[in-house]
Parts: sequence; structure tokens; C-alpha cells
Amino acid sequence: MKQLFIILLYSVFFMLSNVAYSHQLSTSYLNLDLVESNDEKRHFTGSWQVELADLEQEIAFDLNADGYITWQEITAKRTAIDTFSAASLNATTLDEQPCTISSSASLKLDSHFNQPFVVIPLNFNCAADSTFTLNYKAFFNLDANHKAITTIENQTRVLSAGYSTQTFDLTGSSYAETFTQYVYQGILHIWMGPDHILFLIALLLTCVLVRKNNTWQGIDSKIAIFKHTAWIVTAFTLAHSITLTATAMDLLSPSSRWVELGIAVSVLFAALNNIWPLILRLGWITFGFGLLHGMGFASVLGEFGLSNDYQLLSVLAFNLGVEVGQLAILIVALPLLIWARNHSWYQKWLMPAGSFAIALIAMQWSIERL
Repeated sequence: MKQLFIILLYSVFFMLSNVAYSHQLSTSYLNLDLVESNDEKRHFTGSWQVELADLEQEIAFDLNADGYITWQEITAKRTAIDTFSAASLNATTLDEQPCTISSSASLKLDSHFNQPFVVIPLNFNCAADSTFTLNYKAFFNLDANHKAITTIENQTRVLSAGYSTQTFDLTGSSYAETFTQYVYQGILHIWMGPDHILFLIALLLTCVLVRKNNTWQGIDSKIAIFKHTAWIVTAFTLAHSITLTATAMDLLSPSSRWVELGIAVSVLFAALNNIWPLILRLGWITFGFGLLHGMGFASVLGEFGLSNDYQLLSVLAFNLGVEVGQLAILIVALPLLIWARNHSWYQKWLMPAGSFAIALIAMQWSIERL
């Protein structure tokens, strides 16, 4: 059991150490509105916004090979862009009649999170029906984590590699579908966010220990461990819930650069504090750092976009997903730490070594984000 525990913990550290950081996901935005509807047909018009860096992997824009992409080089590839769009987006009605896709208006350029996006105008002509099934196939071969934030008639969905085909009921949007989508994305993000995971692990490593005579010793009472852990996790949860909601609802507008730097510093502090303890009661400091992490969560939610119909529901569901993902990590980690807490190899070697590994990763992130 001891060997398995050590191997498992170090495998996690090794895996995470190879993940540099990015809250910035490969994301595109598809928006369609129903502009004409009768007994025979439905006509949708809108746009597909694709990050230039993603599109460049499918279409060679740099015609003169000078390392720069100009607007003229992008527009010169209009035929290739339209061909790629038609191959990436397929739509059918309930009786599986295909919709025809066309693009006639001019290309535009937009920006999301300081990255250039090509805005591709689209027209979908479909048979009259109450449902619209969209199959999205772009970029998954290049990035399995790619997402397409899709809004059709005020219904927002997140299309991903595992959910690339989705049906929209044009008679009205659904609370349940919106809630499920955003809970899932919240869970996915906490599991894919190495900085949040390492911050949580750094805090948990000493939740089963107490500082006596300048050494770490195992806490005898499991009830005391649960209370201590509950206080730390509650402080973190409450704090990031506040700032996630406030930032997502545009009540706060923090600088993403300084937020991400602050998150890296929080991980670094939590890890180093395990090795050279400066603060033993971590509740309030955890709350403070949790405020930063909430802003980081909100930046990801901002990339997904909020449901047009259910904005507050989207925020609450995403936050709930984050909590579920966090709880899953806690359920796995805490029993192992409780088992190991009274072993000298954990107190003197594994906990400090694990904390040091986390500190090295956090230091790298801090340098990269300066």
C-alpha cells in the first residue's frame, strides 16, 4: 500500500509538471438566428468565429512565407475557408433532411481574449421543422479539448469531441439542458486546471498534520482532520464562488494577466508554507487566494459564454460543476492522506518532497506569467 501510494502521488506530480498552463482553450463561436420561417422552409443566418491560429492549422495563409499573416492573405483564401466551413458543419432536420450551407457576405476580423478570430458569415437553409440537429467536426483531430460555443435561437450549447452532435428544439430552450451543459463544463475545467488542482493538493497535504516542536506530526483525531479540511475547503469554495459569479456577471473586470500570476503565486505560497511554515491557520489566507481562483474560473466561463436565456443559471451550474469536481478530488485524496499521516516517511519525506515539486511547478508558472 505504501509503495502504491508513493507511485500514485509521484505519477500525478510528474504528469502535472509536464502541463505548462493554459486557461486559454481552443474555442470557436457559432451563432445562428432564425430570420425566416414558413410551412416549407426555415432560413438561419449568423456567423462562425474561429481563432486564426486554429484556422491556420487547416489552411495555409502565409502565402509569402514571411512569418506574418495579413488580412489580404486571409481573404485570398476565401474559397478554402468556405470549403472548410461546409466540411466542418453539417445540419439536418428531424426527418434527416440536410440543410444547405452557404456563405456570401464578407469575412470580418474580431478578437476574443486578445486573440484574433476570423468571422465567417453563414446561411443555413432547412426544411420546416421544430428541431435542428448540428454536427460539428472542426479541429478535434488537432485538439481533443477544442470547444464550439454554439447559440441557436438563444439556446446555448457547448459542442466538444464527446458531444459533437446536438439537437436544438426550436420551440423553446430548456433549463435542464443548459444546467447539464454548464455543470459538465465546470467539472471538466477543475480536472483540466492543473493550477487549481495543485493548490488544493498543497493545502490537503498538511490537513492531516499538526505542527509541534518544529516538526509535522499526524493528527490523531479523524474528526479533527475532517473539521480542519472542511474549514479549508469551505473557505476556498466560498471565495471562488463569490468572484466567479461577480466576474461572470460583469460586476468585476480584473486583469487576466495579474489574476493568473496571482493564482501561480498562491500555489507557490501554499507549497512553500508546507516546507517552511509561516502561517499555520490557513482559513483566511485560503479565502483570499480563493478569490483569485474564482476570477480564473470566470475567465474560462467567459470563453464558453453564458446562455442567452439563462445567464445566472449558467454561472450557478458552472460553479456547481467546479464544486463537484473539487469534491471528487477530495474524496480520492483525503482517505490516502489520513492513512499515511502517522508514517514518518510521509511526515519527513513525502509531504515535503511533494510540496517542493509543486513549488517548482508553481515557480515556473509564475515566471511564465510575469
